[in-house]
Amino acid sequence: MTFEEMGVSPEIQKAIQELGFEKPMPVQEKIIPILLDRNTDIVGLAQTGTGKTAAFGIPIVQQSDVRVKKPQVVILSPTRELCVQISKDLKSYAKYVDGLQILAVYGGASIQPQLAALNDGVQVIVATPGRLLDLIKRKAAKLSSVYRVVLDEADEMLNMGFLDEINEILESIPADRNTLLFSATMPAEIKKIAATYMRNPEEVVIGTRNASAENVKHIVYTVHAKDKYLALKRIADFYPKVYGIVFCRTRIETQEIADKLIQDGYNADSLHGDLSQPVRDSVMQKFRLRNVQLLVATDVAARGLDVNDLTHVIHYSLPDDPEVYTHRSGRTGRIGKAGISIAITHLREKHSIGRIESSINIKFEKARIPTGREICEKQLFNLIDKMENVEIDNTEIDTYLPVIYKKLDWLSKEELIKRFVSLEFNRFLDYYRDADELNEPVEDRKSRRAGRGDDDFGVRGRKMKDFDGKSEQGYTRIFISLGKIDGLVPAALIEHINNNVSGTKVPVGRIDLMSKFSFFEVKSEYAEQVIGSLKGSRFRGNKVDVQRAQGKDAMKSGKSDKGGKSEKGEKSFSKKPDRWSEKPKRRPRR
Repeated sequence: MTFEEMGVSPEIQKAIQELGFEKPMPVQEKIIPILLDRNTDIVGLAQTGTGKTAAFGIPIVQQSDVRVKKPQVVILSPTRELCVQISKDLKSYAKYVDGLQILAVYGGASIQPQLAALNDGVQVIVATPGRLLDLIKRKAAKLSSVYRVVLDEADEMLNMGFLDEINEILESIPADRNTLLFSATMPAEIKKIAATYMRNPEEVVIGTRNASAENVKHIVYTVHAKDKYLALKRIADFYPKVYGIVFCRTRIETQEIADKLIQDGYNADSLHGDLSQPVRDSVMQKFRLRNVQLLVATDVAARGLDVNDLTHVIHYSLPDDPEVYTHRSGRTGRIGKAGISIAITHLREKHSIGRIESSINIKFEKARIPTGREICEKQLFNLIDKMENVEIDNTEIDTYLPVIYKKLDWLSKEELIKRFVSLEFNRFLDYYRDADELNEPVEDRKSRRAGRGDDDFGVRGRKMKDFDGKSEQGYTRIFISLGKIDGLVPAALIEHINNNVSGTKVPVGRIDLMSKFSFFEVKSEYAEQVIGSLKGSRFRGNKVDVQRAQGKDAMKSGKSDKGGKSEKGEKSFSKKPDRWSEKPKRRPRR
């Protein structure tokens, strides 16, 4: 079926042909004829990147009455980024439709231009729930003429806590409206909205219900927990043309990983809730232009991002909810293209992988972290490919060639090629020449299960066993009943100390993070003050216990209010808490 056969107007056909639309995608083929033929409610189950914006957007553009300068359609989306993207898409479909006004309204931007546009008259409002509700309460957005409401990525909106706002907005729109609900998954809350606000909706399913995109390959790498960052770098190096999102669990972890990648020479940046809107916009603009190859983001910040052609999604931290994994992996493999979703895990996350596989009906391919030799080979051939495909501006370079030929005429063809390759490639050879094996060997797993670790903390090949119970001179070592399962990272620990110790900034030295408890060092003159201030304090709802550490035995049997037995140390930080104590050689800049 063609767009013409579906009844799409010539003006819109012309616009979408210029956008590269050749034939309808499955979701468009199913939904557009329904909306152009009859006024019915629809529940569409489809992943991001399946073409659903055009599926509901083309009928909206065609059916809006430009003579009526009142809102006729409301489209709700979870994030400002997606709100802006939908608005841009609809405007592109309406390129040859005179008089159609489409307005994006969202928080984080000045409300005055939005108020002015509503006053001038618009037919279509694309909005985030919070800002639209604000405009309704100001009586600026008058929705009495709305005949159609679209809830795009409805499950994302619910995950972000917009249920109350959605209910209020729907109650302010005429009951005889047409409601379209699009979602990648169908949790109970979505079913409840459909039952409350929709009338006998037609269900359109693209692909498999609650399943990940079919053209996404799922790979899992298992390493020691302390080696996850080094594994991330190797993965990035193994895919020289990577263009993707690295998902982290917390804002602090997101910023730390982004900072480390930038410091190590990668084209990376961060996206999380602590960034201002202008900074978010700047980061996203650089990412869309591919000036940033790796966007390190939290789930909340990345919700609703509409960026095409991502090659990879990398899960630096696995989500607790398998449906979140569906949304993450759906950022790649869009519009029929292939994509790769990579999970970097450690042994204790094996059950999480199994839960994701069974919940969303996928199978992870178990892979080994690339060796230094494999990475060098991949980078070498990428370099040769770039050389073969480079564009040559003869008018600019020809004037320099005689001097260059004379300068290099003593070199043979073979020697010239060797030197050219070495000039660019020696950096990778040097960096990976003595690189350690990161994959967790089978024999190490067996020794863990048997309780026979290679050192005092079951962490193979690391130097924490060399800790002799003595703090650095002038420092006192302190036990704290918080660990990584509480979301503790060095920056959060330092912040917690400074928030509770009034009147001074405490110098913090070595930090050793375990799973259920940790150790840190402070200048000795501050030790009693820190212990007194932190004891009984609360960190993310957990009551904190602190005491002086009692030497080497404390590392193995530190008492805490979380269970008594020692956990295996996984991260070790040097005096500067933002650096790994095992400092890998800096990666060569690209």
